[in-house]
Amino acid sequence: MIERYQTPDMKRIWSDQNKYETWLKVELAVTEVLVEDGIVPRDSFEVIKSKADFSVERTLEIEETTNHDVIAFLTNLAENIGPDSRYIHMGMTSSDLLDTSMALQCKEAGEIILKKLKVFKSCLRDKAKEHKSTFQIGRSHGVHAEPITFGLKLAMWSEEVQRNIERWELALDTISTGMISGAVGTYQHLDPEVETRVCQRLGLKVAPVSNQVIQRDRHAFYLNMLSMIGATIEKIAVEIRHMQRTEVLEAEEFFSKGQKGSSAMPHKRNPILTERLTGFARLLRGNAHTAMENVALWHERDISHSSIERVIFPDSTTIVDYMLNKTTNLMNNLLVYPKNMQNNIDLTNGLIFSQEVLLLLIKKGLTREKAYEIVQRNAMRVWREKIDFNNLLKSDKEIMEHISEDELDKLFDISKILININKVYERLGI
Repeated sequence: MIERYQTPDMKRIWSDQNKYETWLKVELAVTEVLVEDGIVPRDSFEVIKSKADFSVERTLEIEETTNHDVIAFLTNLAENIGPDSRYIHMGMTSSDLLDTSMALQCKEAGEIILKKLKVFKSCLRDKAKEHKSTFQIGRSHGVHAEPITFGLKLAMWSEEVQRNIERWELALDTISTGMISGAVGTYQHLDPEVETRVCQRLGLKVAPVSNQVIQRDRHAFYLNMLSMIGATIEKIAVEIRHMQRTEVLEAEEFFSKGQKGSSAMPHKRNPILTERLTGFARLLRGNAHTAMENVALWHERDISHSSIERVIFPDSTTIVDYMLNKTTNLMNNLLVYPKNMQNNIDLTNGLIFSQEVLLLLIKKGLTREKAYEIVQRNAMRVWREKIDFNNLLKSDKEIMEHISEDELDKLFDISKILININKVYERLGI
């Protein structure tokens, strides 16, 4: 099922063909270093390089008998290379090959994700500029609070994506680690210098110490950071889902020609993409939890982690790649309705400026408790009677003893919120 969401690049990275190609790349790197050290004859290595080949189908066929994927692969290579194949995999254990190869796959997949994160951040920054002065009601507990701008919300999302970029760069650095340390990690059959030179050839760091596997905290961190990216996308998706509600309708997903919203109700325009993104974020968190379970292995190694990783790494990287593609496209084509945003701002008849009045009364010398009581008394009447808050305040003698009508009108000027929002934009360099 996950294949339907794979881009060609992700599909190639996690294909059996590429997996075995990566295995061969690692095996040849080790053998070449051993040639340089005089352990493997150069003539034999030339034969190995010229004849090293495999077939996915043949390797899988052999595995049906061996019940061991690495042995099946090496057997298939030997069928093609001949006697010189004895120099392949010398001193190595299966995990040297598997873990180093997976590091290469995770690095390649992660670099694709990193590029798309940066594109997504740029998209959000552009939208933040566009809607810098698009007024919107801010909500807390789902209830109207004070006015904001839609651009400020977008700018906030872009900063969270930037933090994801920074975390992901660290996760990429952490996962890009190889090892060639042999059974249980003691380098009994290969010098640590071999590992260092092999990893340099492959563009990986060396695990400073390992047992028979690269320690799975690295992999858990990688999967958890993928789930963090998913959580940010979910956060954006949930907000858009709320804004698309009929009684809110401040923004909505683009609805293409020929698209259908419901099998029963022709009028429906449902937030199907953002709902899908929300669901995928849950799957990412589940995979991240599974990766945490893989950290604790028996003694120097077991393979309880192995079967799971064959699923969660391709699936999670594929899902995040898909989510970034879709969310970037979603934001580029988002339908935004500033008039509806203004209508929603006006729904509470000016109540959203209650704190402005409270603070001015305090500045005029009233205690906070007294000022709060006066303002709340009027606010509750506005809730009940649906009347204009500003006009009601002007009829309250207790308030007008301290505030002039001109001062009161200035409090209800929404444009003044841009003064400090502009400062936030300057801080962000937008």
